[in-house]
Amino acid sequence: MHRNVSLTRAVLAGVLVLGVAAGSGCSWFRKGNALYAADPAQRPLEVPPELGSTPVEGPAPGPVTASGTIASAAQASSGFLVPGTRDEVFNKVGEVLGGTPGLTIASRAQLLGAFDVSYEGANFLVRVADGQGGAYVSAVDPRGLPATGEAPGKLIAALKVALAGN
Repeated sequence: MHRNVSLTRAVLAGVLVLGVAAGSGCSWFRKGNALYAADPAQRPLEVPPELGSTPVEGPAPGPVTASGTIASAAQASSGFLVPGTRDEVFNKVGEVLGGTPGLTIASRAQLLGAFDVSYEGANFLVRVADGQGGAYVSAVDPRGLPATGEAPGKLIAALKVALAGN
């Protein structure tokens, strides 16, 4: 009888130790997540649309880094300001993108103000956001950082010309 009680206590202690190890983040029971592997200061800043529509004094701001600073002028040149409301400009941008040869719109999200496009071998987002005096149209990569490369620059330049005439 004494042996059964002792064995039961040992099993319960083992289960308790295993439960504590699993619940405390023991690496045997935890899966890694690449989203959290990067330094927090290097992660892109995501701003909900309600907060991103706050008017800003001065010229249209460039992208904001995770540290809260405005990106360099070279990075900020991936966009431009268009007179009109965000929804009006979003619809105009959609019309121009739809008529652009060699461009494929994978998806569009009017609530987010974004088009997921493929153009000249590059995949990126064309984003339309509220700005002071109109809507700010820009090219961003999937992480929310300014899209770099020839294709995004060429498309933003074409959009700027096309929307200036509207």
